[in-house]
Amino acid sequence: MKAGTLEAQYVIETPLEPERVAAIMAGEQSSGTFVRVAGETDALRERAAAEVLSVEELEPVAAPSLASAYLQRKGAAGPYRRASVKIAFPLANIGANLPTLAATAAGNLYDLGEVTGLRLVDIALPRTYRDRFDRPPLGVSGTRQWLGIGDRPFFGTIIKPNVGMAASEIADLVGLLCEAGVDFIKDDEVCADPDHAPFAERVPAVMRRVRAYREATGRDVMVAFNITDETDAMRRHAEMVEREGGSCVMASLNWCGLSALQTLRRSTPLALHGHRNGFGAFSRHPSLGIGFDAYQALYRLTGIDHMHVHGIGGKFSDAAEEVASAARRCLQPLAADASDDDDAVLPVFSSGQWAGTLPSTHNAVGSADFMFLAGGGILAHPDGPAAGVRSLRQAYDAVASGTPLEKAAERLPELRAALDFFGG
Repeated sequence: MKAGTLEAQYVIETPLEPERVAAIMAGEQSSGTFVRVAGETDALRERAAAEVLSVEELEPVAAPSLASAYLQRKGAAGPYRRASVKIAFPLANIGANLPTLAATAAGNLYDLGEVTGLRLVDIALPRTYRDRFDRPPLGVSGTRQWLGIGDRPFFGTIIKPNVGMAASEIADLVGLLCEAGVDFIKDDEVCADPDHAPFAERVPAVMRRVRAYREATGRDVMVAFNITDETDAMRRHAEMVEREGGSCVMASLNWCGLSALQTLRRSTPLALHGHRNGFGAFSRHPSLGIGFDAYQALYRLTGIDHMHVHGIGGKFSDAAEEVASAARRCLQPLAADASDDDDAVLPVFSSGQWAGTLPSTHNAVGSADFMFLAGGGILAHPDGPAAGVRSLRQAYDAVASGTPLEKAAERLPELRAALDFFGG
């Protein structure tokens, strides 16, 4: 990539010349405006202007994806041309400022009248720039070390029911799940500080059970407490979790935002579990929004340790390859020129997961470096949560040995019950 820049890749849709629109995009997000202005010298443009690196035309479409009053005023009509566009932005314009990075790579581009579709696909940045931001203190290897888990996936679950239980009831469930053998337990994204289970009551109640289990067995269980809130409250809540001996907090990335996550990262040593709920609003339409590759680059720069990628064969709209690609991207170097990387984030699979979806998940990732969250797959197992956890471990052992699940289930009753119950 060009020295001193980051590269952003887009897919655009427009009835105009794609090269012209790409130039407008580069100007809008750097030194330019629609006319040359006072003080805009050639030297300034050379130093600060973004550069269009490539424009590759794709198949056109007959109808616009989005309306544009600007194009209507101009009398522009189809066909609507689509193109893949790469633009290099000078890093000196941005500095180590993550919200400004996001404003540069996206910002007003979505509002440009010349486009009837625009999607930010990817962001590539050099290692020297990545080094100006926080790295995950735990990530994959640190989470393994904290929990004492070797070369297998992390198996966890979600507190269910999502809301309604009192703090004491949640603590009882956590105690049951610890005894069942889970590695990880998380709050649901809609349960942060509800009236019926206030955060200040829930954390001490839950951690009493976790500490007791840890002291009795020597095995730790990581609980991701949902601290999603305004920034100062999140910092206070993280401090409470740390005081109580906890190891992880969770935040809803899209609703807290880049700045709040950066502030939180710099104020706590705990693992940050990044929940991407709402990501579909950015990603589901192919001609609008932000693709996962660009999205994960922005949030990984905050220093999160874990990131949700949905699940293969689950309840959400993602195609299997979308989920697989997202998981693999989490484990790849963030910087474009990194040869060995120490900032991979742990991909977290959830939504409708159970023992039967584990083989496709493992095959998609290509390793055991993932977290596998099964809500119903553990809590709704016909023989109870402990059998649910055993069915996951049995399924992974079968995958690791190359044994089909149906074959392995002939001698493993927990896996057999899972296949019959969830698969039937």
